[in-house]
Amino acid sequence: MMKIKKNDEVIVIAGKDKGSIGSVKNILGVKVIVEGLNLAKKHVRANPQEGIQGGIEEKEMPLSISNVAIYNPTSKKADRIGIRTDDKGVKERFYKSSGESVL
Repeated sequence: MMKIKKNDEVIVIAGKDKGSIGSVKNILGVKVIVEGLNLAKKHVRANPQEGIQGGIEEKEMPLSISNVAIYNPTSKKADRIGIRTDDKGVKERFYKSSGESVL
């Protein structure tokens, strides 16, 4: 079971966007793409047949999963995740600091 999943609220703990909070858009193995963070300018060639206008666009680049941590909204800080099974035998993720389950 993965500790960070798609649509989780994460906080960047290292790098140029340190302290920024965003939502996970995609997971690529050991890297994650966070919405609105780690932007890079990419040059795009025009293609009139497909209706693509050329120019410079900003693109979200992947971050290493070790540089992000799950954001705990109650403590408003980065937190660690644990995995436990409830009394019905279903796995659930929980915040290590408070013991609350992750929504």
